[in-house]
Amino acid sequence: MTEPHTPVTNVDLSGHTALITGASSGLGARFAHVLAAAGARVVIAARRTERLSALKDDIEASGGVVHAVALDVNQLDKIDDFYQALNAAGFMPDILVNNAGMNVTKNALELTPDEYQTIVSTNMNAPFFLATAFARHHIQAKNPARVINISSVGGTRVLPGITAYCMSKSGILMMTRGLAREWARHEINVNAICPGYIETEINDFWWQTEGGQKQINSFPRRRLAGQEDLDGALLLLAGPHGKGMTGTAITVDDGQYI
Repeated sequence: MTEPHTPVTNVDLSGHTALITGASSGLGARFAHVLAAAGARVVIAARRTERLSALKDDIEASGGVVHAVALDVNQLDKIDDFYQALNAAGFMPDILVNNAGMNVTKNALELTPDEYQTIVSTNMNAPFFLATAFARHHIQAKNPARVINISSVGGTRVLPGITAYCMSKSGILMMTRGLAREWARHEINVNAICPGYIETEINDFWWQTEGGQKQINSFPRRRLAGQEDLDGALLLLAGPHGKGMTGTAITVDDGQYI
């Protein structure tokens, strides 16, 4: 897998704190690097704490301020305590990047109830309650804040073999619009990013296969999008230039689905 480019940004997020869920690898780790490079303090959260340690070291080596914490997003009854602990530690975020997600690649007839429930719980239930607990704090404190939900091109089109995943990502888009409407007067912006196919460590094996190469060759540019291609959308929605954007979904797929 090709290493993504080093973040370069002229967006200033100094004075802000960003929470990135699912930060132990892939897009979550990239988002943490990008937001830290822009000057935000970052809270990196995931179940795999040993992976967070290496990411923390990397960000600190680049001059960033980072707080690593274990989080199982499916433990919904512990989300309030999670935020209270961050607040007590002086790391209450005002930017939430709902990135944690998972998938099981199976046809619908083969998917078990437990697999289905895990997909929906991780991809839709957890982001909802992470966002509502986050917003409740900032509404009470009368602070503006940003929620950035990571959806997918699968939220608006059928991707074969991952129907439940697409359902969950479609739900994220409606959640984004609904919460944006509810919280608009409180200056809490809620937006989504819909990535196309991007090579990460959880899918890199596929792109080397004959089927993966055939899929890449079906894209107009005959290539995959890069993790760094999401930097601009992330910084726009997190930074001052995105102040007037809420309830919006930005597709970043390198033209894969034109």
